[in-house]
Amino acid sequence: MTQAFDTPLALCGPLRQPRQMLADQEYGGHSSIHDDAMAAKLGFRAGPIEGPTHFSQFVPLLAALWGRAWFERGCLSAHYQNMVVEGESVRAFVEQPAPGATRTRAWAEKADGTPVLEASASLGDGPTLLEERMAQLRPPGELLILADLRVGMSGRADERLRMDADQHMGALYPFSLRQKLERITEPSPWYHDAAASPWGRPIIPLEMVSVLAEYSNAQAGFPVKGPVVGLFADQQICMVDGPLFVGEDYVARREIVALSQSKRTESYWVRTRLFDASGRTLKAEVLLNHATLKDSFAGYAAVSR
Repeated sequence: MTQAFDTPLALCGPLRQPRQMLADQEYGGHSSIHDDAMAAKLGFRAGPIEGPTHFSQFVPLLAALWGRAWFERGCLSAHYQNMVVEGESVRAFVEQPAPGATRTRAWAEKADGTPVLEASASLGDGPTLLEERMAQLRPPGELLILADLRVGMSGRADERLRMDADQHMGALYPFSLRQKLERITEPSPWYHDAAASPWGRPIIPLEMVSVLAEYSNAQAGFPVKGPVVGLFADQQICMVDGPLFVGEDYVARREIVALSQSKRTESYWVRTRLFDASGRTLKAEVLLNHATLKDSFAGYAAVSR
């Protein structure tokens, strides 16, 4: 029998107010864009909440669609559109895919409808939103802040990573997993109770996979000129053989896969591959567009003429 309608339908979550946890973030000897004073200096109204914080709001919706498979091989690929500051409310949406489909559209909005991010969600099949966006990038032209970077450049060495429940994640992420779980928008016993987890171990929340992948990124030694302030413009987190576990050792390997620029930013796109402790089994991948703000680099306008 022919279906009466082909109207796209979507799952949506409740309005949430994500919390700011990076106000004290430091790197390169200075505060970050998440600091209110630094944000104001660069023309923003307040320090924004870190983008991957919003990833948590999608997880219950995607788990409802794909169940355990989402945690083991799910991929959320997002382009950030507008910043969110503490006190603002955000809602996540996921379009209902056709039966058997393994990719769908996702997005988040503020309470007034302002877009926060657009995304694709999938189970590892086909191109993602960011892979499509990267394929359309134009040559960046002459770069100043990123003049010494090249596509294909790899990190200096393997990085050894882990995330314990009470491990302070350093100046870049000045909090622990336990502290994050006290403020996360979508709490789950799977994040802290081994008995509740289907895998018999607590799993790292999707937004905290970003922290695991990024807190040691200075070890890569990519020669970005500074001091400079950056932000996340695009981000993709994909499980390959997931989930990732609290208290587990991992190996990270980084590679620059694209360079780009806009009127306000110079960007380097880094793919971080997370392997098991042996360095042989790929567990997850994170793709991140590090956008450096031209106005934050001293004398940029004069030097780039």
